[in-house]
Amino acid sequence: MITLSSVDELQATEAALEKIKYSYPELFNKLLHVVALTRALQFKYQFMGTLIMDENPNEYTPEFVMPSVIGLYIEEVQKLKDDPNIQVLLQTFSQIKNIGYAKISMLVLGKSPESLLGASYIK
Repeated sequence: MITLSSVDELQATEAALEKIKYSYPELFNKLLHVVALTRALQFKYQFMGTLIMDENPNEYTPEFVMPSVIGLYIEEVQKLKDDPNIQVLLQTFSQIKNIGYAKISMLVLGKSPESLLGASYIK
């Protein structure tokens, strides 16, 4: 997915994620875990985002990965979705969705908004 973001949008997204980090630390840690796992498995961030948001992930599902690995990954995402405060995250993701799940993930991992400026193509 190609996204074009302004510095203001990215800073607002960073602020929203910081609010979750300090107001709901357990929820944020689960999100960080899922983002890090997504990166470690080299799955598309769009796949992660569609699973979190209950969207159709078919287009982004990894093709050459054993179903058991995908199943384990989905279980980890489900642990995040089972958090009692998940609605906070879902609402935030809905509001900042136009940024793209990849840039949201990079902000979760601690990248600066300025480093994510302009068009990007991150899976």
